[in-house]
Amino acid sequence: MIIWIASYPKSGNTWVRSLLSAYLYSNSGIFNFDLLQKIHQFPSKRYLQFFLKDFTDIKKVSDYWIAAQYRINLSNEITFLKTHSALCTFENNPFTNKNNTQAAIYVVRDPRNVITSLSHHNSLSILDALDFLTDSNQITVRNEWGGKEFGIATILGSWSDHLKSWRNLNFAPILIVRYEDLINDIKKTFMSILNFLSNLMEIKIDEKKIINTINSCRFDALSYKEKKEGFIESVAHKESKKKLKFFNLGKKNDWKNLLDPKIEEQIRFKFNKEMKELGYN
Repeated sequence: MIIWIASYPKSGNTWVRSLLSAYLYSNSGIFNFDLLQKIHQFPSKRYLQFFLKDFTDIKKVSDYWIAAQYRINLSNEITFLKTHSALCTFENNPFTNKNNTQAAIYVVRDPRNVITSLSHHNSLSILDALDFLTDSNQITVRNEWGGKEFGIATILGSWSDHLKSWRNLNFAPILIVRYEDLINDIKKTFMSILNFLSNLMEIKIDEKKIINTINSCRFDALSYKEKKEGFIESVAHKESKKKLKFFNLGKKNDWKNLLDPKIEEQIRFKFNKEMKELGYN
């Protein structure tokens, strides 16, 4: 059965994947980038190439969401999958269902900080990133995002559409994790994830391994590791073609210092209800 690590883009999904892959798939808890290959992305060509060849047509892709998941679950094991897809139904095709989903971890981030990260990662102006963030019809297809794991038509919707789609999951348990809580208290937040998962699978709580995982997955440690080794999931700037930092600002990405007040006001007006519910005041 699948445990989803779901998020809107640039909200901390890779950070949570790093923590979990280091703790669950290493002996020591020390993170390295190769461990991320234990938690793949869905939808991706890896899982859909058995069924089709056109990965850019959202209708064709959605036709095989469930079939691909059934095929993954033939292993009868728990499989962690990363997704940026909304929990939607498209042309009568549900993204997932209770027969394939064990649980979900949803990583959410203040949209006023998502926008600046989106702008950097996607080579967009802030105004274009605002359009991206607020577009209820947003679908992504980016062939340059990391080879075979990307280039798949994926339904996002707006930031709030995405959040509500997963928050309203009613056929499996879900844990909502705020990016800001990872920034402020990574150990407490990671322990909440492990405690959630311990109700679904056997997890040995090892204090030394937890400390190793946390220390090797702190944002500054990941950023330094990317600088020294590179990171396959980083993308190139559309114009300069120079690789952009994936682990870019972390705590320094603070909308109070980076965002035009008029843009901040538009985001707050658009997403006011959801932001208040999450404590993004």
